Amino acid sequence: MTSLARLSELFNINYGVNLELVHLTQCRSTDINAIPFVSRTEKNNGISAFVEEELDIEPNLGHTLSVAGGGSVLSTFYQPIPYYSGRDVYILAPKQSMTLLEMIFYAKCIMVNNYRYNYGRQANKTLKDILVPKEMPDKLLEILSSYYQELMSNIAIDPQNKQKIPLNTQTWKSFSLGEIFDIKKGRRLVQNDFSPGDTPFIGAIDSNNGYRDFIGEKSIHQGNTITINYNGSVGEAFYQPKPFWASDDVNVLYPKFKFNRYIGLFIVTVIRQDKYRFNYGRKWELEKMKESEILLPSIDNKVDTDFMEKYIKSLQYSGNL
Repeated sequence: MTSLARLSELFNINYGVNLELVHLTQCRSTDINAIPFVSRTEKNNGISAFVEEELDIEPNLGHTLSVAGGGSVLSTFYQPIPYYSGRDVYILAPKQSMTLLEMIFYAKCIMVNNYRYNYGRQANKTLKDILVPKEMPDKLLEILSSYYQELMSNIAIDPQNKQKIPLNTQTWKSFSLGEIFDIKKGRRLVQNDFSPGDTPFIGAIDSNNGYRDFIGEKSIHQGNTITINYNGSVGEAFYQPKPFWASDDVNVLYPKFKFNRYIGLFIVTVIRQDKYRFNYGRKWELEKMKESEILLPSIDNKVDTDFMEKYIKSLQYSGNL
């Protein structure tokens, strides 16, 4: 049985920089001096906006965990780069060296304790005493390390020397999804019909890259594809690097052109901009999805994959993808 430790034994716990968003200048995430602003929200990795860097304010360090002490109590996220934070956000820096996977593991361990803080209770005084495993279980580390090995590889580009590539959407072209992708449906699989395993099970959710579980069944879809929820959290799209099983509420996009993780991340960001069209219980059925159009960079009336890849690689810290 895994032994437990208090959070304060594993992490240095400090209050964040405690800024108010209204007093900062918001900007686009792609701006050169953009810094994430982390608040007490439970979505978007805790990031509620991007703001311009203030020269007289030292941001929280990257490779730390942000933890909401109030609001969405114990919403915990791994923050890879320096960031500002609002009130009641705590910053956890590991006392000993930890990998990205270990940091994400502890973020999840903290979050599962949020049921203790119902009815307006805050975690300000008790955060340090929350019990978590002293170390990540070997089996879990083995599964995740194997799965993310390629995704975590560094592309050996120095982020300090990158040049920002501008986006000019006026030159983009409209493509129907069915024109540039083969779109296939997922397959229904209920919990009673599968066993634990290593195959990612993609459900119609809006977080965790769509991973609802890891199952023992063989994958039914290839990696290097895109999943889109047509039911549930409709319009939520994710790039899938490895083979997986998709539920029947998910459609899978197989590209008809050069494709990799960078191009995939560019396109899923564009697809998500149309999520608002499917509020109020509307579904994005397969035939309707094939006819749906998105704007993408183009050259000679074809998808400009080179531009999309170069743009994503030009972003700061893209080497950690």
